[in-house]
Amino acid sequence: MAAAADVSGGRRVSRSRRRRIVAALAVTQTVGYGTLHYAFAVLLTPVAADLGTSTTTVTGAFTASVLTSAALAVPVGRWLDRHGGRALMTAGSLSGALLLLAWAQITETWQLYAVQIGLGAAGAASLYEAAFAVVIAWHSPAGRSAALLALTVVAGFASTIFLPLTGWLVDRHGWRAALLVLAGVQAVLTVPLHAVVLRAVPRPAVAPGPVTGPGPANLRAVLADRGFWLLGTGFTAHTAAVSVVNVHLVAALTSWGHSATFAATTAGLFGVLSVAGRLAVTGLQRRHRLAGVVAAVFAVQAVAAAGLPLTGRDAVAAVAGVIGFGLGFGVGSIARPVLLADRYDTRRYATIAGVLVVPMTVAKAAAPLGAAAAHTYADSYAPVFGAVAVACALAAAALVAVRPASRPVRPG
Repeated sequence: MAAAADVSGGRRVSRSRRRRIVAALAVTQTVGYGTLHYAFAVLLTPVAADLGTSTTTVTGAFTASVLTSAALAVPVGRWLDRHGGRALMTAGSLSGALLLLAWAQITETWQLYAVQIGLGAAGAASLYEAAFAVVIAWHSPAGRSAALLALTVVAGFASTIFLPLTGWLVDRHGWRAALLVLAGVQAVLTVPLHAVVLRAVPRPAVAPGPVTGPGPANLRAVLADRGFWLLGTGFTAHTAAVSVVNVHLVAALTSWGHSATFAATTAGLFGVLSVAGRLAVTGLQRRHRLAGVVAAVFAVQAVAAAGLPLTGRDAVAAVAGVIGFGLGFGVGSIARPVLLADRYDTRRYATIAGVLVVPMTVAKAAAPLGAAAAHTYADSYAPVFGAVAVACALAAAALVAVRPASRPVRPG
């Protein structure tokens, strides 16, 4: 029996082909985030001790990596729109493996910064934004949400797998040997999958009927669209809020009288909660407008963040607050590509997404530093979580204000 097929830009694409692509990217994103991103937290202290510098200095190298990804977001998006993801993602994953090998050999702080800047470029070429562009190109509007959900649910376990793995390797063999192992894992499990599975991308689907909104091939029209800037404001504010909570929650819970074990365990709920939130949003969007569903989730986060400083000293209330905030932890990553692709079609998706990624990535890097300054000034985490609540409320309001796209969305 012939495999079921979908239509993409006039070409019939087999369901098995699309499933292989999503499965391959689920593996490469899990490994890529584990080796290029999450492992840094475990390596931070031993690297600083070995180099004879402070953890602040070493953290600065990671910030440089994040900002490099932001700087490359638009040119990477343009490449993906013109050439697809196969060559770029293969090169990015390979360079990531080589840079992990180089990291294991460093002896000076400037070398660490050089490696981290390179890893930022490798991540821009091979992690979520590139993977989302590939998934969008291969799927019709009806199939995008399920494909993105599958990808992000699997990749959501990257920290669960690679934080303890990296910790075990460091404890047993030291941080340099740990990096050699991670480089091998990166090379074996990402490079071949990107090179072999990501074949030529079919022309993206174009919705039938007249296009009365900003045309997908005209970036100037997209940038003139009020909805684009509302989406940008919403997701940037939400990224800043999530980044602050991700960095400061454990310290906040500890300052409110909880043990370090309780704080770390409670913060660890975010992994499971992010998956639950993604599943809930994917289910709800079948009956309700996606922007409205996501706005409601962001509003719940705002209430939870505002309540934590008031009730966080109680263990049950603290867990309830973390659950309320955690349900929206991974929602932005699955909602943003769907909203952009549905609104502007797919011919310029990666470039358009790259424009949004720039302020989001800067917010991700800068917001925790601002939160640390606010905590130091006030000697309290109340203003920090108050600001998080305001950011989530702003994100919710921005998405509510986004009007539906004026062109029809092609059914699956």
